[in-house]
Amino acid sequence: MTRCINLKTCLFNLIIFTIFVITYGGRLNQNPEFKVKAVNLGGWLVTEGWMKPSLFDGIPNKDFLDGTGLQFKSVTTGKYLCAESGGGTILVANRSSASGWETFSLWRINENTFRFRVFNKQFVGLDGINVVAVTNTSTDSATFHVIKESGNSSLVRIKASNGYFLQEHWSTFIVEKDFKFIASNGLNAVRIPVGWWIASDPTPPSPYVGGSLNALDNAFMWAKKYGLKIIIDLHAALGSQNGYEHSSSRDGSQEWGVTDETIQQTVRIIGFLTSRYAKSPCLYAVELLNEPRSPGATLESLNKYYKAGYQAVRKHSSSAYVVLSNRLSSPNPKEFFPVANGLRRSVIDVHYYSVFDDLFTDMTVQQNIDYIYTNRSSDLNFVTTANGPLVFVGEWVAEWKIKNATKEDFQRFSKAQLDVFGRATFGWAYWAFKNSDNYKHWSLEWMINNGYIKL
Repeated sequence: MTRCINLKTCLFNLIIFTIFVITYGGRLNQNPEFKVKAVNLGGWLVTEGWMKPSLFDGIPNKDFLDGTGLQFKSVTTGKYLCAESGGGTILVANRSSASGWETFSLWRINENTFRFRVFNKQFVGLDGINVVAVTNTSTDSATFHVIKESGNSSLVRIKASNGYFLQEHWSTFIVEKDFKFIASNGLNAVRIPVGWWIASDPTPPSPYVGGSLNALDNAFMWAKKYGLKIIIDLHAALGSQNGYEHSSSRDGSQEWGVTDETIQQTVRIIGFLTSRYAKSPCLYAVELLNEPRSPGATLESLNKYYKAGYQAVRKHSSSAYVVLSNRLSSPNPKEFFPVANGLRRSVIDVHYYSVFDDLFTDMTVQQNIDYIYTNRSSDLNFVTTANGPLVFVGEWVAEWKIKNATKEDFQRFSKAQLDVFGRATFGWAYWAFKNSDNYKHWSLEWMINNGYIKL
């Protein structure tokens, strides 16, 4: 072993070595093997009814699915049933108008059997002879039968409800030929949304059904055959990280992160998925959580989870990128940089849509296109830093608020987004590969086949 001649030489060697390590670490983060050009396989393993409404055609009493909000008005008194104080005590029937406390969310057991959840998230049950809402646990004692009158209307939140229709769905919605199509049309990866229950296959807890893990196994097999990479995206966390149906909220509640147990269980799911596919050459990245939202998913809880989730990935894979999703509507798109900067091969996921915000309501075609080249370009530049995490536009779509747009309008709008999002240091993923005819521009397959987008 070579020995230092003097103190100055030793210090010089130490400085040279330190600079080398810091620079090399930066290059690891900033130079991925290639830029992702991907499509989301949305609506497959995490089913979203708006993407394929026919899935629910055969469900008996399908107007009363999970999350349906019901309000009950006494025929005798003309007053509404109410969970006093929003829950935690008795039920009364003395309200002249209906709002939150008078709305009961359904948890469906079968077509005629339900549990009712009130505003403060307790379940309705019997306390002797009194009807109360005091328990936070869904139990058989809180089960009710509902007889639906003809012509009754209700607010429906689409949720996984019938195992038969879903299992038929997984084997037909996305199939091997879709992976061949994706690979032959200029794409190199797929982002696959999964739900937390996948780690409990083949017997996940009710109301979820088994089979999604086998479908994900098929995806890895097909990806290997056609030379595609896979980004596993935890789209639905235990308790729901944002309260939306696509995160598997049964009734709009958002309970992920409220307890440490939900965080720890989610870390275990990330570890399970990474260990299962770590040896596959197709595993490119693991996204720890999709679209967390305030106030439930706090900055503190997410920082804690992202650190633990990263370690769960690294326990099984040193090469997979780890993707941290920004919070919905957060004013600070760099809020997770302090965490990500200390994590090797880390990525920040940003979602850019031009269809949800009222900002786009009165814009013309050209104003929408200019917004992409100016504002979205600026947004992307802001989160792209020399030594920071890579940036991934994990969801975008060539849909907008423009009515009666021409094919050429869509082509120009698509090109603008490809031009700008193509500069993302990690890459991009279109939402989604398939969708219903009512939302055809959300389907990249349809957009390619009909010449609306050119990759």
